[in-house]
Amino acid sequence: MYDPTQLRTFLSVAHTLSFTRAARRLGLRQSTVSQHVRRLEEATGRQLFTRDTHSVELTEDGEAMLGFARRILDVHEQAAQFFAGTRLRGRLRFGASEDFVLTRLPEILERFRYEHPEVDLELTVELSGTLHEKLAAGELDLVLAKRRPKDTRGELVWRDELVWVGARGLRLEPDRPVPLIVYPPPGITRELALRALERQGREWRIVCTSGSLNGLLAAARAGLGVMVHSRGLIPPGLVRVPDRAGLPEPGRVDFVVAHGRRRPSARGAAHALAAAILSGGDRLKRGAVEKAHEKEAAETGEAETGEAEEAAEAGAPYRR
Repeated sequence: MYDPTQLRTFLSVAHTLSFTRAARRLGLRQSTVSQHVRRLEEATGRQLFTRDTHSVELTEDGEAMLGFARRILDVHEQAAQFFAGTRLRGRLRFGASEDFVLTRLPEILERFRYEHPEVDLELTVELSGTLHEKLAAGELDLVLAKRRPKDTRGELVWRDELVWVGARGLRLEPDRPVPLIVYPPPGITRELALRALERQGREWRIVCTSGSLNGLLAAARAGLGVMVHSRGLIPPGLVRVPDRAGLPEPGRVDFVVAHGRRRPSARGAAHALAAAILSGGDRLKRGAVEKAHEKEAAETGEAETGEAEEAAEAGAPYRR
């Protein structure tokens, strides 16, 4: 009923929110991308995007089509592989940055392993800068990580704003150095945070350094200081530092999938996993937010239950 080529084009536009970037990613002319989307809209009888000269946004029907398109293409790929009689094999050395620890990346990897059981997937979780170094050295076949500003290598999964985050209620004294919680070198957010503060002429001091995201989160939740983090991946227990704190804008960051020197034995597996990540890019971002809300809701529920029990023991009514 729906052309797989048109569905792939639709997903690329949906992830980039740009017909121009989708065309570059797919190696097509922009007019061809527009034609694919128009024909898909004709086939569904629904408008999938609202677009003008400045922006492209998914409609409600477009949001619904995201899930359908992924499932249709997944089944299409499985059928093609089954009847072609080819199965992916070999060792795939995949690196993912610490940023994705709290996202739905494990679900994407679990599905990949289920669909390609003969691929020996070797996962490395590291700082983005370290992953790019390992990729360049031939120690990894594929990475999902942040890239430095002006670096054009890799396929864009999504672009996000960087913000300052800290514990709720944390106060920064304007006449004292900013207490920083950072990754060690070559951490990309560390570099951007220091560069932004130096441009502003603001003094700073490092109060915590950790190569582990969990280590940084523990320090931030304890109120030791502030850290720079992707706005779309703010972890539970932390909030954006208000503008009145006067901290400089750290900029934006690109999350990309980048291939290394492709070994013949890993080429097919690397391409398949990269495609799975690119098609599930919005799930990675939204999944982190959903998990944060789920955890905060659970913690709130536990707190309210405890307050209600205390009130009951004291013989007093509980009011939220």
